[in-house]
Amino acid sequence: MRSLVRTAAGAILLLAQLAGANAEELKPYVVVGDAIPTSLTGVPGDPERGRAIVGNRQIGLCLLCHSGPFPQERFQGNLAPDLSGAGARASAGQLRLRIVDASRLNPTTIMPPYYRIDGLVRVAAGFRDKPILSAEQIEDVVAFLMTLKD
Repeated sequence: MRSLVRTAAGAILLLAQLAGANAEELKPYVVVGDAIPTSLTGVPGDPERGRAIVGNRQIGLCLLCHSGPFPQERFQGNLAPDLSGAGARASAGQLRLRIVDASRLNPTTIMPPYYRIDGLVRVAAGFRDKPILSAEQIEDVVAFLMTLKD
């Protein structure tokens, strides 16, 4: 089972990078405890764009592992926590760190790092050195997840 989960995580990372690779230099951030308290862009994200990223099976791939309040989306995942109530359970900074690089909190997580480029394996040559999501997309997803209070 563990091998299957690791293989799935690798496939998620590769697919996400193939689908949503962004050519950008990573913006610096500071981890404080279990959070990145400051926006990666200095401005709030757009929750509507964030919802589109979360629901998109070619960019975020969130619903491959997570489920949530998306009745129109079929085949939601059950490997990761339900996104319903995410904004009530965690702060924006906590959500931001989990999206940027959840392995900073749990080294054995199956969640891919959406804003890390170093130390990754099984990444196609054309997509190396590119994060899965841009800083702006990370902020959009955080803004959307913060609207999920129930």
